[in-house]
Amino acid sequence: MTVVTEKTDETIEKLTTGQNEYLAPRIVAETAFVKDAKAEYARWKENPDAFWAEQAEKFVWTKKWDSVSKFDGVNHEWFTGAQTNITLNALDRHAKSDRRNVVAFIWLGEDGSERLVTYDQLLRMVNRFANGLKSLGVGKGDRVVIYMPLTVEGVVSMLACARIGAIHSVVYAGLGHASLRDRIEDARAKIVITGDVGFRRGKAVPLKTITDEAVADLEFVEKVVVFSRRLPKIEFVSSREIDFDDLLNFPDRCEAETMDAEDPLFILYTSGTTGKPKGVVHVHGGFMVGTTYHFETFFDVNKSDVFLCTSDIGWIVGHSYIVYAPLCAGATTLFREGAIDFPHQGIVWELVEKYGVTKMFTAPTAIRFFMRFGEELPKRYDLTSLKVIACAGEPLNPEAWRWAQTHLCGDGAHGYCVDNWWQTELGAPTIGTPVTMPMREGKAGIALAGVEAAVVDAEGNEVAPNVGGRLVLRRPFPSMMRTVWNDAPRYERMWKQIEGCYVSGDVAVMDEDGYIQVLGRADDVMNIAGHRIGTADVESALVSHPAVAEAAVIGIPDEVKGESIVGFVQLRSGHEASESLTASLVEHVRRELGPIATPSKISIMAALPKTRSGKIMRRYLKALEIGTDPGDLSTLEE
Repeated sequence: MTVVTEKTDETIEKLTTGQNEYLAPRIVAETAFVKDAKAEYARWKENPDAFWAEQAEKFVWTKKWDSVSKFDGVNHEWFTGAQTNITLNALDRHAKSDRRNVVAFIWLGEDGSERLVTYDQLLRMVNRFANGLKSLGVGKGDRVVIYMPLTVEGVVSMLACARIGAIHSVVYAGLGHASLRDRIEDARAKIVITGDVGFRRGKAVPLKTITDEAVADLEFVEKVVVFSRRLPKIEFVSSREIDFDDLLNFPDRCEAETMDAEDPLFILYTSGTTGKPKGVVHVHGGFMVGTTYHFETFFDVNKSDVFLCTSDIGWIVGHSYIVYAPLCAGATTLFREGAIDFPHQGIVWELVEKYGVTKMFTAPTAIRFFMRFGEELPKRYDLTSLKVIACAGEPLNPEAWRWAQTHLCGDGAHGYCVDNWWQTELGAPTIGTPVTMPMREGKAGIALAGVEAAVVDAEGNEVAPNVGGRLVLRRPFPSMMRTVWNDAPRYERMWKQIEGCYVSGDVAVMDEDGYIQVLGRADDVMNIAGHRIGTADVESALVSHPAVAEAAVIGIPDEVKGESIVGFVQLRSGHEASESLTASLVEHVRRELGPIATPSKISIMAALPKTRSGKIMRRYLKALEIGTDPGDLSTLEE
């Protein structure tokens, strides 16, 4: 066990001691966009503004910047004085080039339906809908809430808003009416765009009825635009409702509104641990430059790739890596509405084989989900086209990484599974394992170019290597949030908790070579008999048991130890709950991590409670266990 510093109340113990390292597969590393990630980082560090100016030069600007960056210790600006519109780079420059007829999107439905949309077709559709929105009086700075299923029309709605300078706020189609209403009210949305239904596991999920309840008595909402997928079309219930298709009956030419680089592009609400969700604001210029840079250099996607993203436009991953960055890079992106195991458990791998997917972005929770079905399932499909699987959203534990690398990437024969860490607030990968670098088990990777990360105590002092502390960023980068909508003090607190640092809210440990392991949220740190322990170590130990597919742990009050560890697990296929299995799991953790981390109780569950973006909701488990209020559950998956 790692020896901790005297400040045991400020640092977190690192219990796992494994340091297994796996070299990047040559077949992936030799063709990488960036051959030497450390040299790329050094190039950025030598002259950060020159580095980002070089990246920005690759884009279309109607006016160049006066200065690359400004930062006063809290607020930051990028490409100050510059003007552009992100859609000029996402659509026009490709539609006016030899990529005009290249497929921008492959969209798939659960029922097997397929749509291929070229860059030229997408531009024309966006322009028509943008003109339709203008006919409703929507203009620069107006807010438009989008409550749409994962469809091409949902993406078009986002791009059309950006085209005319309106600020879109996508709300995940599945949140309830109260959550939707809160977001509409906070943004003071002029327009709400919704659908009649979405589809999941073969069932229609009603959206319009939820929208009706959410907008009731909100007089500032001028129009509700309804996208109908089923015939006969849904009946309208008020005079302010208008058919989505009617807004497509407009000319297919619409000049992009000239936007300052710092003009807001979108608001995306993200739930805190409790209380009011915060509206994270991203802007046209920096978001475009930062997300596209990492799309090409970290995810290693080029114009010949087919990129699969398993997220949704309701989350930041969908904004960054279904919509904006792939389009700005001129890539071909595949996305699909519905569950990843419906209509059968191998549907994802069937699509990889059918479309020749080369690069993929998914979540560790999805990898652990696939593990439940066993290694024989992916063997039924030809996955040799798949070169990179990038995971983010939760810590990627060693067992899940080994499973993916072995059974999805051919044990390195054709692909590489890499981890990365970032947040809604950050917009793009921040810490990760580049495809040319070795993967270290349990480690997200190194700070990527543009990022100065540190692990510190409560006063901002860096802790020793392999000792846990708070994960902070010491400087901003272009794709980071600019503020919290209607709540600037809440944004400022993120930079003022520890002077001169953005405090991520996560706890982590950094080794001697700069590899960082995220141990969990700071709110989830357990204090066991004076030892501060992150959730990730114990959860990884549980998942390393051959019967366990996924695990979550919490700390609950204990009169003797302060807190005791309670674990919750979901089993792999072929294993059944029993007292002997539970005892085996407790003993397994004791052997892996030592007596201090031994769970006092383990519950075997049919499914772990997760947010709709796939993150385990540990505070919900804790509330159930000790009988307290779980706080905001608007993002909890049913």
